[in-house]
Amino acid sequence: MNGNKKNSKDNKNSFSQPVGMCIGLSIGTAIGAATHNIGLWMPIGLCLGLALSYMGEDGNGDDPDDKQ
Repeated sequence: MNGNKKNSKDNKNSFSQPVGMCIGLSIGTAIGAATHNIGLWMPIGLCLGLALSYMGEDGNGDDPDDKQ
């Protein structure tokens, strides 16, 4: 039973990371196009989107369902 909870958490991680990367990449591209510096803003947006996707999952990194 506990293995199913871990798999559902892995599925959540595998969904939120690409979404965060795509959103960050699109925002970075828009800012880069506006400032005529896409080479700088694309990787910045990608990193920020990925970081925000990690922060949005769980603030402290603990899974309350794993506590016994």
